[in-house]
Amino acid sequence: MTHPFIASLSRIAQATSQSLARHPRRIMGGLGVLLLGTGVTAFGIAPLAPDAAQLPVIQLVQTLDIVPALGDLLAVPVPLTLFRSDTVRREDTAQTLLQRLGVGDREAETFLRNDPTARQLLTGRPGKLVSAEASDRGGLQRLTARWLSTEEGQFNRLVVERAATGLQARIDIDSLEASTKLSSGTIRSSLFAASDAVNLPDSVAIQVAEIFASDIDFRRDLRQGDRFSVVYESLEADGETLRAGRVLSAEFVNNGTSHEAVWFGEDGRTGAFYGFDGQSSRLTFLSSPLEFSRVSSGYGMRFHPVLGRKRAHLGVDYAAPTGTPVRTIADGVVSFAGWQRGYGNVIEINHPGKKSTLFAHLSRIDVKKGARVAQGEFIGAVGSTGMSTGPHLHFEFRDNGVHQDPLAIARKSENIPISPALRAKFDAVAQVQRRELSAAATLQQASAE
Repeated sequence: MTHPFIASLSRIAQATSQSLARHPRRIMGGLGVLLLGTGVTAFGIAPLAPDAAQLPVIQLVQTLDIVPALGDLLAVPVPLTLFRSDTVRREDTAQTLLQRLGVGDREAETFLRNDPTARQLLTGRPGKLVSAEASDRGGLQRLTARWLSTEEGQFNRLVVERAATGLQARIDIDSLEASTKLSSGTIRSSLFAASDAVNLPDSVAIQVAEIFASDIDFRRDLRQGDRFSVVYESLEADGETLRAGRVLSAEFVNNGTSHEAVWFGEDGRTGAFYGFDGQSSRLTFLSSPLEFSRVSSGYGMRFHPVLGRKRAHLGVDYAAPTGTPVRTIADGVVSFAGWQRGYGNVIEINHPGKKSTLFAHLSRIDVKKGARVAQGEFIGAVGSTGMSTGPHLHFEFRDNGVHQDPLAIARKSENIPISPALRAKFDAVAQVQRRELSAAATLQQASAE
């Protein structure tokens, strides 16, 4: 005959087994709390209990069938979401892009091809940042792409997501966030090789070359072991870098001589580069109408390649591929924009002080007569129109109608001073940027060690 106490315990065990099978998580969690609570309670009342040595000892063995319940719990499928990011390539189709993103979804392919909003992902310039969320079976759950807007300081965000009625697409316009990045490098062969080695964007390297162009000839003056440090803006969309922005400060040590510059502007948008001592490093005329180029023919007498005889060359020729952007070297007003016989497409600009510049053989003219242009503004593109043997820019400088050597003018141009009323504000900016530059130089030293 079974002892009533044992029978009662057996029924409790069976009920517990059944409950555990139905609610394994809830029972196990409650059991943990119960054990913790009874442990604390036992500690508090133990001195009042009878002596354990005087209690009868009863051994009870009961098999609990909980393994099947745990097996059922582990068999429940857990949905997975896979994340992957990439950039849109020039040759991409909806299929090739989704394949790289780990998405195998015919409906999504068709939607990206046919929906007017979603189709913008694969049109326009390549390089759009795109990320996708997909199920473990490859179905698209959400796709997000970001690229620069035509409006300054903004970006477009394309969102494709699955709703109850199917895939839907929308485009939001949001503001870019500017963060600060530091970089530094050492010259082994060229500035661009050094910048590539430290993953510095080309646009930043070009700015560095322009900042110090009046002090350093980056074609002939560089020495192995020269070094640079730079602080620049990174323009980001939802934490993703879309492009590099303006250089904020830079130092270039060339042949043992340090050259420094810091950007300062009263309104945060327009401004110029100055030395940390407050002396302006912005010149009246930029050193070149191209951002980074090679002089193929200098000022003076030369053998004319088309006419076949010696002739005075009253300007400077810059070798560059067709389509290379051309910029004005100083503020001014466009006095001519059109065709001039052997010069082909030409732009002429009048500058203060009866000075003027001429840009010839252009493939494209982007300004009109009478337009005001600012120093560094792009006005056209390199070409080979008129009497030309190949793509290049012919550039002239005149002072009161008399031709001058453009390279000599750039070297002798005057600095534009900072306003004394802004000196206190400048000093505050310079102090912050000097600390940032020191940190950038430390990064280079740590990398070398």
